[in-house]
Order: sequence, then C-alpha cells, then structure tokens
Amino acid sequence: MKVLVINGSPKGKNSITYQTIRFLQRKFPRDEFEIIHAGAQISALEQDMWLIREGVRNAQMILFAYPVYTFLAPSQLHRLISLLKEQKINVSGKYMTQITTSKHFYDVTAHRYIEDNCREMGMRVLRGFSADMTDLLTKKGELEVITYWNYIRHIIQEETSPFEKEPDRTPFEEKDRRYRVVIVTDCTRENNRLRRMIVDFRKELPYESHVVNLQNFAFQGGCLGCFHCAADGVCVYQDGFDALLRKIQRADSIVYAFSIRDHSMGALFKTYDDRQFCNGHRAVTAGKPMAYLVDGELSQEENLRMILEARCQMGENFLAGLSTNEGVGADSTAACADKLAYALKHRMTVNKNFYGVGGGKIFRDLVYEMQGMMQEDHRFYKKKHLYDFPQKKWDTILFMKLAGLLLKVPGCKEQLQARMTEGMLMPYEKVITGNPLKE
Repeated sequence: MKVLVINGSPKGKNSITYQTIRFLQRKFPRDEFEIIHAGAQISALEQDMWLIREGVRNAQMILFAYPVYTFLAPSQLHRLISLLKEQKINVSGKYMTQITTSKHFYDVTAHRYIEDNCREMGMRVLRGFSADMTDLLTKKGELEVITYWNYIRHIIQEETSPFEKEPDRTPFEEKDRRYRVVIVTDCTRENNRLRRMIVDFRKELPYESHVVNLQNFAFQGGCLGCFHCAADGVCVYQDGFDALLRKIQRADSIVYAFSIRDHSMGALFKTYDDRQFCNGHRAVTAGKPMAYLVDGELSQEENLRMILEARCQMGENFLAGLSTNEGVGADSTAACADKLAYALKHRMTVNKNFYGVGGGKIFRDLVYEMQGMMQEDHRFYKKKHLYDFPQKKWDTILFMKLAGLLLKVPGCKEQLQARMTEGMLMPYEKVITGNPLKE
C-alpha cells in the first residue's frame, strides 16, 4: 500500500506523532510511506505545492499525522488544507486516515475537522487513531497502533479487491458459532426499512446472531434515579430486566438497530439505556465490539452521532461499523458485517479519545467521592485499577518541580531547552530502533 504521510507538526522530524509513523514503517516494511513534513515546511509549500501534488498522485491513501493544538490541528496544517482547496489539488477518491498525539483534550474536534474537510474534497474517510503522548512507550500502546493499522489495511484491501465478493448466504443454523452476536432493536412490525437492514446484516454476518426486540419486553417503567441499585446493582423494579440485560451482556458483540425518532434512538431505547444506571458508570461490556444499524438520515443528526460514538467510548467497545440506509458516508450492511466480523476475530479494542478519557475521569472522581453509597461501582473501580489519580504520581511531580527550578537558574534555561527535545525523543528511539539517540 502506498501511503502519503502529511506530517502537520511544526516540529517536523522531532514531532512525537512522527515517531508513531517511524514505528509503522518498521513494523510494516511492505507498505510504502512517502513523508512530507508539511507543518515544518509550510512557508516553502505556500510558494510551490509540487511535492504535495506528486505525493497525492502516487498515493493510495493519505495519512495526516499531527499533535492536537487548542481543540484542532496546528495552524500550519490548517494552512495546508486551505492550499489543497485553493489550488484544487485532486484528492477525490483517495482514502484518508489520521494519527494524533495529545492528552486527549478535545482530540475529537481535531479529528472531525480533518474528516469534514476531507469529505468536502471527495476523499474516502477512515476512522483515525488518537494516542496519548506516551502510549507508544508501552507494550499496550504498541499493540494498539499495530492493530489499528492492520484494520485500516484490511478495509482498503476488502474495498479495492479486483474480485467482487459473493454475499454470504449461509443459513442461520449453519453459521459459525465461535462468536455470539446479539442484535438489540425496537423494530415494529410496520417498520420494513429497519427490518430489511437487520435481515441483510444477519445474512452477511458469518457468525451466529440473535435478535432481542425491546418491543417484546414489558418494562414496568423508566429509571427513577432512586439509587436502589447503587449498593448491589439490583433494580427496584421486579420486571426481569436484570435477567434480560445479563443475557445481552453475555454476548461477544452487541449490535443496536433502531430508527431515528425525535433526534434520538427513541423513547423505548432511552428506557433501556436508563435502566442500566449503574452500568453507565462501569464498563461491564468492555472489549466487546459494537455496531449500529440506523434507519434514517444520521448524517443530519450531529448530536446523535456524537452520542453513538460516546456510548462506545464510555463502554470501552470498539465501534466496528455504522450502517445507515441513507447512502451518505456510512457503511453498507455488508461492510458493517465484515468490519464486525474482523473486529471479533482480531479482538479489536477501543482507541479512547476525549469522550472515553474525559468521561472516565469524571466518573472516576464521582465514584471515589461517593464510594460509601455507590458500593458496587467502588468495588468495580478498585478491581479494575481505575483510580489512577495524577496526584499520587509523586515521581513525576518531583521531576517536574526540579525542572521548574532549573528553568529559573540563569544559564540553565538555554541549555535545558536545547536538550529538552532530545530527551523527549530518546525513549521513542529505543522503541523504534532499539538504540537510544547518540550524542
């Protein structure tokens, strides 16, 4: 695969984000990475865009790599986006994705900015990867970026295969039973559009699937906010919802199928969500990929789209596919089924962004403060080691205090700043090449 990497960082080769690109080059030697340090060379590119033009012409995919600056991409990358449009460089039909590093503070808005501009220029948008600045220095972080790149390569290979795949028409009773998929829906008898999506999805999915229709469950009522479930997780209602919920949660993957109603998933689905009150604080289905089948014009529902992604982020569920029947910027049911099958087989895990990281910290602090009442949540957070308070990282705090004192010493500030970049990159050099940076 030929990849044009547009490095939007003003630091160029010294960018921490760029170290992830170097890591991918080493792990995937068969992929061809052409790299343009656009952020560092933006003045030259304003005079002549020949490098970009040629890079785009030869590339199968364009990969934007950049740090998140103040809610969005750096201003240098903003300028490059403007130049692409002003000079009418043809990127139509090209695949695109993005890799960012940050502390996850509004990385979602940065990603959306790049995606919106790329869609406007006719590109085929693939979900990006958002990393913490130090993720690559851990084995977990290395595995996440490798898994992400394999997923991107799989999507492109499937969509660009010269042979059209035959649809999977395996009878339901003969489906692969290694994984069990539950489809939760509120589909009525009259809703033929949503019903057709569910039928087509199940036909294309190679694994066994079951449908749970909320229309068939007699809810006694919606959540009362009474905190009855806070101590032991048991709801005050005696309508059997706990048993239904456990049945759904035991599946290897959950798919939600609904029609857009009143700019939401509808009142019945909201009842289902609210009745999982304590589960809203705890990621009890973490690691299980999720998909959505949506009947309606989801592209016009900005708030709902954010909610669907945030639900996956807070639940630590990989968002494998999102299919709508509007035909605008969404997966077909076949593509959605293929992505979910891949996610199950390869055990895809969520790449957390601002929704997951920020929301998780809010509930972490709340549960810790209210642990006396929210006992079930407190036990879960302790077991999962979720109380990761930065106030307890004494080694980091002391190191930063020492650095701050040195910056105040005359003569030390210039020397420290000169070596700061080298010091920041040294751990990444060990990860990528196995050798530290040499003097």
